[in-house]
Amino acid sequence: MGTRIDTSAPPTDRAEGTVFNVLGAISFSHFLNDMLQTLILAIYPLLKSTFLLSFTQIGLITLTYQITASLLQPVVGLYTDHYPKPYSLSIGMCCTLTGMMVLALAPNYSMVLIAAALVGTGSSIFHPESSRVARMASGGRYGLAQSIFQVGGNTGTATGPLLAAWIIIPRGRASLAWFSVVALLGAFVLWQVGGWYKQRLSQRKKRAKSQEFVKGALPGRTVRGAMMVLLILMFSKFIYLGSLSSYYTFYLMSKFQLSMQSAQIHLFIFLFAVAVGTVIGGPIGDRIGRKRVIWVSILGVAPFTLILPHANLAWNEPLTFVIGIILASAFPSILVFAQELMPGRVGMVSGLFFGLAFGLGGIGAAVLGRLADTHGIEYVYQLCAFLPLLGIFTAFLPDIRKSSQE
Repeated sequence: MGTRIDTSAPPTDRAEGTVFNVLGAISFSHFLNDMLQTLILAIYPLLKSTFLLSFTQIGLITLTYQITASLLQPVVGLYTDHYPKPYSLSIGMCCTLTGMMVLALAPNYSMVLIAAALVGTGSSIFHPESSRVARMASGGRYGLAQSIFQVGGNTGTATGPLLAAWIIIPRGRASLAWFSVVALLGAFVLWQVGGWYKQRLSQRKKRAKSQEFVKGALPGRTVRGAMMVLLILMFSKFIYLGSLSSYYTFYLMSKFQLSMQSAQIHLFIFLFAVAVGTVIGGPIGDRIGRKRVIWVSILGVAPFTLILPHANLAWNEPLTFVIGIILASAFPSILVFAQELMPGRVGMVSGLFFGLAFGLGGIGAAVLGRLADTHGIEYVYQLCAFLPLLGIFTAFLPDIRKSSQE
């Protein structure tokens, strides 16, 4: 529990400095990618009424999308650790484009599931390599780089419900096809990023395989134990986030009789808070230590989640805003913490943890959808309120300290 490891940045990375234009490009692409993907979640009420779906069937849409993404991401990451594919980023965006077109024209529920699987596949290709690019462009400021990269995705996730409320719900599901232009723009930007990535790979060809400068390695048993703790924390975080992302609109419509569009605005506020939390979590972790950020982010949010099911409408907005900020600040620190536990496996670790984020959210959505059908939507939030208490397991993480010589 008190083991320490030095994970200062390699001298070469520090000399290169933080490449903000590349981080900006990959963050913008993440914004476009996740904005398109979140449209699936945002139009659940529309899909439910169009195809007369149950909450269980809604959960299965999320499960299909998330499982496709989560199962493939570690595989993609492991493969690209050995055989980097700079231009695969554009391929992932094109796969998402195809899924959106299928969803816009789907004649039945089965085709909706196929569309969700295609979008999930696009995500599984995009995230491991783009996370690697963010780390390569970090200049040793790994938490900052992950926050910049991830805030693009979270901002895109927050924007999806607004676009659904303003464009898709009034004009119908076929209007999803208009967003093919957005996907093409993303593919173009990622092609340019792929060119930078390819050039950087050629510059590093003679360097050691590991991109980490590690003065002391943790024992295998400690690494396995730490990874198990991180998995528990991921379970707590993403099951709870999944409950809000997938069912918060239904909760507001059921408990407070809000309209579909009004509920979408409330969802946007929560998702915007998630984006804000992502921005601040990484840099704070660089400064004060990632373990401290994880402590506050997971366990510290518990009082607010426990109050939420009993709050009136006026308090729902501020409570979900605070929950979003605090809970989202953990993921950059969790991801970088895991990368520092397993140096030289950036792609695999990134794919594993992004995949877990999607997979846990999907499994949670399916299970919570079943609970909503049998016990009611309000019961879901009463149950999920206790999940952040699992943050107590943070005590079992090893201490990781950055070198004072950075």
